[in-house]
Amino acid sequence: MSCLFCRIAAGEIPSTKVYEDELVYAFRDIAPQAPVHVLIIPKKHIESAQALTKEDDALLCHMFACARKIAESEGVAASGYRLITNVGDDAGQSVHHLHLHLIGGKTLKWDN
Repeated sequence: MSCLFCRIAAGEIPSTKVYEDELVYAFRDIAPQAPVHVLIIPKKHIESAQALTKEDDALLCHMFACARKIAESEGVAASGYRLITNVGDDAGQSVHHLHLHLIGGKTLKWDN
């Protein structure tokens, strides 16, 4: 398996796990953009949000439910946090495996 995030979820590459269940793995970003920066990935390989199908509806809802739990456990649920997914190279997607960035712990600006 050559996908970096598939290898992380499989435990082949070390990461700092924040959350895991049968469908999702979440870990700290190695180059955090805020005090809290967690990547939430499905264990199933899906290239990006563009590749989602009707069969992935429940998985996507589960990822957002996990994001809520992680935000609570990381202490940013009350103050606010951002969920981001990039789709494709022009959007800045550097790993082609669907993932949510959960970012918080400070006041965030939008400097796109």
